[in-house]
Amino acid sequence: MEKFDFIEMKVPAKAEYVGVVRLSISGVANRMGFSYEDIEDIKVAISEAITNAVTHAYDEEEGEVTLGFGVYEDRLEIMVADHGGSFKLKEVKDDIGPYETTESVENLREGGFGLFLIDTLMDKVQINNNSGVIVLMTKYLNEIEVGLDDNQISTRQ
Repeated sequence: MEKFDFIEMKVPAKAEYVGVVRLSISGVANRMGFSYEDIEDIKVAISEAITNAVTHAYDEEEGEVTLGFGVYEDRLEIMVADHGGSFKLKEVKDDIGPYETTESVENLREGGFGLFLIDTLMDKVQINNNSGVIVLMTKYLNEIEVGLDDNQISTRQ
């Protein structure tokens, strides 16, 4: 099985904690060696996912947003869940599907989602909305530059 570090955070479902999570993920991505541009993209994507959870998951009741960061050698996987509890990473990944841009956003969560933006900024986005919504976002660390005489500019590892 592939080795990775797993970091889990829980924050109150309040807008003022978005910055705390952005700082945390920025530190993790920086340590992994992501470029400034990639770190900015990751921060925007995670902000969108948390903001959605804060806005739509809980009405007046106090809630939590649970975040999981899977730190691999070649990629960073980020899970944002709008219900409490801890992640069992394998179970989440076995029960999650790809985000299809053809899906009606309203089917995922009333009021819409920053999913289109997240999908643009990240390399892979998957959704599970069986009990609450879990968004799994992946950003790969390395892009391999291909020679100019080849018709491909770059490829993912």
